[in-house]
Amino acid sequence: MNAASHPLDPRRLLASPWAYRTAQALIRGAASYRILAEEYLKARSGERVLDIGCGPADLLAHLPDVDYVGFDASPRYIEWARKRHGERGRFLCRTLDEAELMELGAGSFDLAIAYGLVHHLDDAEARSFFELARSALRPTGRLVTIDGCYLPEQSGFVRMLLQRDRGQHVRRPEAYRELAAAAFASVTADLRGDLLRMPYSLIVMECRE
Repeated sequence: MNAASHPLDPRRLLASPWAYRTAQALIRGAASYRILAEEYLKARSGERVLDIGCGPADLLAHLPDVDYVGFDASPRYIEWARKRHGERGRFLCRTLDEAELMELGAGSFDLAIAYGLVHHLDDAEARSFFELARSALRPTGRLVTIDGCYLPEQSGFVRMLLQRDRGQHVRRPEAYRELAAAAFASVTADLRGDLLRMPYSLIVMECRE
């Protein structure tokens, strides 16, 4: 039995929405989502928001009255999101692709969010993701991504945590930016080590046409 197949492996446990949200509450605390919403997402009432890989959609509680669409491949996460948020958004249990996007309205979203998604994708998948996200946005729209990242100066403890993440493609900041820049003309990035209760390195990117 390998580590990932062990019944007590964290990667399996976190497939449960309850376990995931409990872990997130312990790691992030109450302020993390609020800081992301206020400093980076900056969603305004009435905007169309696309949350790709939304999980249980915890970010939605920190957004104003927006036209929200969340995608996630986990039925358990989507069921939780629907029960918790009800009519505040649409929660779709599938992977976003071009056909789905055409049905929703390509080029109609003001904001796309990918929280903890890109580090689950290999380079080819990441390039496809950034292209799809760009096609979802209005010309004035933005994509905001948040992922763990490796830094030269980070501690061995932080690096160990990143190596044990469920996502197998944690990168250095320049690698994330290069992937995003293949689809977006403007890519800015902030490196944050203060968004979680434990030491952890995050990169928050804002991508625009």
